[in-house]
Formats: sequence, C-alpha cells, structure tokens
Amino acid sequence: MPALREKTVVKLRAKGQGISHSRTDIGIRDLNFAIDEPEARGGTNLGPAPTEAALAALAGCTNVIGHKCAGRMGVDIGRLSIEISCEFDRRGVTLEEEVDVPFVELRQVVTCDGTLTGEELQSVATEVAKFCPLSKLFEQSGTAMETIWQKA
Repeated sequence: MPALREKTVVKLRAKGQGISHSRTDIGIRDLNFAIDEPEARGGTNLGPAPTEAALAALAGCTNVIGHKCAGRMGVDIGRLSIEISCEFDRRGVTLEEEVDVPFVELRQVVTCDGTLTGEELQSVATEVAKFCPLSKLFEQSGTAMETIWQKA
C-alpha cells in the first residue's frame, strides 16, 4: 500500500467574531478561544491580546519544530521551556503613527531537559531557525531576534 503524500501548500482558516471593541472570539478547527485586551485597556481579560497571542504562537511553533528537528536527528530533546521577552513599539496600536517594525527586539530562551549533548542541541537550534514559520515571520518583518538554546 503506498504511503499518503501530504500536500505541500495547505489553506489555514480562522474565523473571528468581534464581541466588543476589545474582544474577538476565534474559531480554528474545532477550537474556540478569545483574543482580548486586559482590563487596564478596556478589555475583559478573557484571553491574550493579539500581540501577546503572536508571542504565544512563536513559543508553540518553537516547541513543535524543535521536537520535529530533534526527532529527525535522532536525539532526545526532552521537554522544552520557552521564555520570550519583546520590546514592542506601541505607537502603531495607539494610532500615534505608523510603525514599520512594531516588534522591535525579541529574545527567546529555550531550555531543554533531554539527554542530547550541547553540540546536538546547537544543531537542533540551527535546524529550527531554518524551519520555524513564526520565527521566519518575525525575522522577515525586521524584528531583531535573539534565540538562546540551553540545557536545564
């Protein structure tokens, strides 16, 4: 029996329903969640703000692609802990002025607890930089990115 060949390009879909000026209920596949602003900015704090959701997506993508790359290399990466900090230029979201690169600087520290060597970990890091679509999205937009991979 021949193996199924996955499509190279697929269509991703999301639906958003604006519930208020700050909250959008999102539907993706069979999942539903809220994107919202904190109460301090007039929201109801039922979910991350859109800009925070972008950072969460990067952490999730780093985890998934990191495990895929480690699996392809045959090394044990274990569990990943990912911390992201970002310098964000708010002038665009406050409508003060257009900002070409709102995520100015981004620092990601990825800590793994697997048995792989430090050299193997750096090889995984190199591969993740090649394949993580969210990392590429930030880098290509002009964000100065620093990603540090380390063992626990």
